[in-house]
Amino acid sequence: MSDVSSQASEASEASDASAAGSGDTAATAGHTHGTAGHTHGTAGGARLRGGARLRGGLKLRHIVFLGLAFMAPLAVFDTFGLVSEATDGHVPLAYLAVLVAVGLTALSYARMARRITSAGSVYTYAGKALGAPVGFLVGWSATLDYVLLPMLNALLAAIYMGAVLPAVPAWVWVLSTVVICTALNLVGVQLAAKVNVALVIVQAGVAVAFLVFAVRAVVTHGRSFGTTGFGLTTVALPDLFGGASLLALSFLGFDAVSTLSEEAERPRRDIPRAILLIVAAAGVFFLAITYVMQTLFPDVSAVGDIVGASPEIARYIGGAAFQTVFVGGYLTAVLGCGLTQQMSAARLLFAMGRDGMLPRAVFGRIDPRTGVPAVNVVIVGLIAASAVFLDLGSAASLINFGAYVAFAAVNLAVIGFWVRDRRAGRADARGPAAAVLQLLLPALGFVVNVALWISLDTPAKIVGVVWALAGVGILALRSGGFRRPIRTPDLAE
Repeated sequence: MSDVSSQASEASEASDASAAGSGDTAATAGHTHGTAGHTHGTAGGARLRGGARLRGGLKLRHIVFLGLAFMAPLAVFDTFGLVSEATDGHVPLAYLAVLVAVGLTALSYARMARRITSAGSVYTYAGKALGAPVGFLVGWSATLDYVLLPMLNALLAAIYMGAVLPAVPAWVWVLSTVVICTALNLVGVQLAAKVNVALVIVQAGVAVAFLVFAVRAVVTHGRSFGTTGFGLTTVALPDLFGGASLLALSFLGFDAVSTLSEEAERPRRDIPRAILLIVAAAGVFFLAITYVMQTLFPDVSAVGDIVGASPEIARYIGGAAFQTVFVGGYLTAVLGCGLTQQMSAARLLFAMGRDGMLPRAVFGRIDPRTGVPAVNVVIVGLIAASAVFLDLGSAASLINFGAYVAFAAVNLAVIGFWVRDRRAGRADARGPAAAVLQLLLPALGFVVNVALWISLDTPAKIVGVVWALAGVGILALRSGGFRRPIRTPDLAE
């Protein structure tokens, strides 16, 4: 499609959706809209009425690579040992369960991204469909995983480098990772995108080499490829869902790219495509890698170090030289992952600050020289540095709490729009196909995500609930003890 026809198509979609959004305007009559609104203008990004503006220019390939870098192709190795132990050797089946939840949710994210081109992601989607208070609380819950992911990434850097250079203190790797990612993010999104393309290519090469070595090791040691890791009757469902609940963070790249809508050249076309491409590519890759690894090590305790199982497996299948290459490749994953995680967290905080839900003077500011929410980048970097105080299992559980809340909320948002559109008489909300795509599949996605959320360990749920209550407190302050209505961000659809 040519640039002219593409822009014409986007303009038509924006016009149609804007008409459908009149119900929102009526519902919020009397409210004073803040500076969050934007209208989708030229392909260079979004214009903001009275608010700060994120710079556009990202193409589809940039968005896909940023999403893949966020989740990192090598992320499959992060929790393999922990999940294998929790599921009694059923990591591939656990990934399949999560892929069902993520696949259904990705369809909902793609649908919402076509409709709303804002940096706020789930915060904006839930706010428009379910009301501003719900949107804020969902966005606030999502910030828990967005803000903590860079911290987990720095922790992983220390774990992997510790396997090769155990004499170096862990805090050195943590702080080095945080400083490098923060510095690159402060330069600007275009440089970060270009750096990530190279980093993802390196990771993919290392991952493919790992797969080849692992398959060779399976054949060499006389093991056979069968249904290892997929036997539903050989694992208890609570154990399966408990292990699967740790894996949402492996797929968070598809969710993160929705925060880049304002910086995409063609957000209504490219963001949905990127979301689906990322989930499909990651799902196939994660299943293939974990299947071969689980076939090679049905009992992961044989590796010795559960947390550092992947570097040990790399040494087992390729020797010390390949272990060094593997860890080196993982360092590129750490940098690429940390770079995009920090980028997305900063933009979610920016969207909430721009709307006045968080202090605008701090969180709603853009550096005029780089077009980056620099203060937010630094804040997320400082939080990431706290990785020196946590272990991998605790950090993963904390992050997945917010992820499952966000995933469930986006599915509900699609249903909310379906109900609203039917009342407004929109033709695309009627008929069996619309009921399946906009009601049945999102409802199924909601149920699966809630089931995985329930399977998280108790400390994670306690911390998550405390975090959510803090969000309720912020809402109370912003609404004068709930006496004033919470405004809905005036975002053009």
